[in-house]
Amino acid sequence: MGREALCACRCGAEAGEVKALLETHEVILRGAVKRRIPIASMTDIRVVGESLHLAAGTEAVALELGGVEAARWAAKLTTPPPSLRQKLGVGPDCLAFVVGDIDGTPLAEALAGVCARAPATARVMVAVVRDEAALKRSVATHASLPAGAAIWVVYGKGRTAAFGEGAVRTFMRAHGFIDTKISGVSQALSAMRYIRR
Repeated sequence: MGREALCACRCGAEAGEVKALLETHEVILRGAVKRRIPIASMTDIRVVGESLHLAAGTEAVALELGGVEAARWAAKLTTPPPSLRQKLGVGPDCLAFVVGDIDGTPLAEALAGVCARAPATARVMVAVVRDEAALKRSVATHASLPAGAAIWVVYGKGRTAAFGEGAVRTFMRAHGFIDTKISGVSQALSAMRYIRR
């Protein structure tokens, strides 16, 4: 979600100035009060005057963000995150042509019922790659999709990935693509969307 603020904070019996970070799955407080509060554990999220108030377990938390910013944080905290299907931009009107193995991944559920049988009928491609050879085959297949179709390249996440983000980006840029969006897929996989320059 990527919001941050320096603000006064009250958290249970503690109080002081903090740097508050609103992340995808948690709010992190650094400074006079130190906490990592999972968003899933928050209840009673509301704006009171200039402050964001919420309950985190048994603790009451108040962040003095200012009225406008408190409302933005409250909206982010109470709006469910988009589904993987929504992040990929696929649906009945935007079919995906899939290359690679999606079994056993969240992709299988996200792509259920929205896979094209042939590249020419797809509006986007999803390529699960484990190495450069698989990526090279995927890019060749992408040429069969209609002009302007994006390709989501799904690859291993983290430093231990055999073929990760850096290798994918280097290959794709060298072959005339630019990255336009990134999305987490699972604990082990990430995806990056590319379009032709």
